[in-house]
Amino acid sequence: MIIRYLVGTLLVLTVTTLQAAELYDAIGARLALMQEVAAYKWIHGQPIEVPEREAIVIENAIRSGLDHGITVNSSRLFFTAQIEAAKDIQECWFRRWEQEHAPTEAADLDRVVRPRLLALGADINRLLATETHDEFLFMARTKTDCLSGERQQNVFNALKQIQVYPDRLSQIRDSGMVRIGTTGDYAPFSFAEDGDEPEGIDIDMANALAAYLKADLVLVKTSWPTLMQDLAQGRYDIAMSGVSRIPAREELAYFSQAYHIGGKTPVARCSDVSDLGSLEAIDQPGRRVIVNPGGTNERFLDAHIRQATKVLHNDNRTIFGEILQERADVMFTDLIEAQLQSAKLPGLCMAMPTQTLTYQEKAYMMPKDPGLLAEVNRWLKETQASGKLAETFASHLN
Repeated sequence: MIIRYLVGTLLVLTVTTLQAAELYDAIGARLALMQEVAAYKWIHGQPIEVPEREAIVIENAIRSGLDHGITVNSSRLFFTAQIEAAKDIQECWFRRWEQEHAPTEAADLDRVVRPRLLALGADINRLLATETHDEFLFMARTKTDCLSGERQQNVFNALKQIQVYPDRLSQIRDSGMVRIGTTGDYAPFSFAEDGDEPEGIDIDMANALAAYLKADLVLVKTSWPTLMQDLAQGRYDIAMSGVSRIPAREELAYFSQAYHIGGKTPVARCSDVSDLGSLEAIDQPGRRVIVNPGGTNERFLDAHIRQATKVLHNDNRTIFGEILQERADVMFTDLIEAQLQSAKLPGLCMAMPTQTLTYQEKAYMMPKDPGLLAEVNRWLKETQASGKLAETFASHLN
């Protein structure tokens, strides 16, 4: 029993040490790149210190850190220490080059060096929550020419102060940001043309929720194929994009109470709907059923269609045009989207206007944080009781 305990402890320590070593290597590599940064600035007459850019770098690092639950204050402390060390290295190189061997060539800062710095920054944030640190190992792996011992020690001291939020609701309250994951391809819940900000029922609701939580709204682009992966990786706090509650998702996430109930129904060209009044009529050889991959539409199609041809179309914003252009014959989607698109697009009709083929609830999806779930449900209940939810639906459906 004692041997098993010792082996288990040794394995934990080994894994922790490897994670720490990987983190230290990334920090060291980022600091080592400061020689290339300094060379470019030297050649092009650029200043070492650019406060505006430093502020942007720190804020971006803080936001990236939220993906991993790193507290805002400890993240700011660490990346400030890292930037001060980086400037220290650059100033050292400038002093050397004032004396001799000044560089005449340097890698492009924007196209070559900064992408490498961003990649290393992402690795650092991913590993930053490492709990156990080894000062000797850190000093050995982050040592680089022109880095003073004082600055190196400052980075290590800041690293030891990194903290992680105990839960997502605490993160939202402390950071003052609620990050809403949305696909931007599913009217009337969330829809955006290329380059535009998304709009729709759930975007309005997201703004209302942010105000309720006294937090700034940050919209995070996600997609149906990556929806659950992005949640697991902490890229957003709550998914608000017409997300359906299904068992596979409920295993990994919490859902709010339902705010809309509907189900799957087929849409097709109006000229064809008289022949598409049942699943059996649709599931025929030669029939082309189009679907956007990764969501409940594809799950429904895969479960019920055996003989018709499945046609994948990655852009849900243009998928109905494929039917009108006769590149597909029918699509299964949620009742509310079928109603909206058939009203908006001449020539597109609901094949089964009086029924749905499934029962489906739309709800807001989030990590398994009971406090956050309770807060979202409290807000949603108030919004429904006040009539604001019904008003929001009406404003987008009319």
